[in-house]
Amino acid sequence: MQALFSTRPYDADMAKTGSRLKTFREAAGLSQRELARQIDQDQSNVRYWEQSGNLPRSDVLIPMAQALGVTVEELLGEARPKRVVAPGGKLGQAFQEALHLPRRQQEKLAEFVKVFIAQHASSKS
Repeated sequence: MQALFSTRPYDADMAKTGSRLKTFREAAGLSQRELARQIDQDQSNVRYWEQSGNLPRSDVLIPMAQALGVTVEELLGEARPKRVVAPGGKLGQAFQEALHLPRRQQEKLAEFVKVFIAQHASSKS
């Protein structure tokens, strides 16, 4: 019966989480006390998260990420999201206007653009 209620064992992923939090905190030049003050938490909570590898509650993740200068995804162990660059100039304006078209018209426009690009690519070869 006790096996059903046993706590989750400390594993390598939890160690990585604690290490990641500590690395981010030190890279930001903050002590545990300074980070705790910035996110309105007790220092013991920051120490616990770093030592146990457990993550803070979701309402603490955003202020913590902001204080550490990282994204929430990075706190959770994901890679920093890649920046998507939208086209600029006339092409960018045309795509922005196309976003306001009904879905069916957007699909037709996308097909037209694909055909146009394919034809242009084949004419170069």
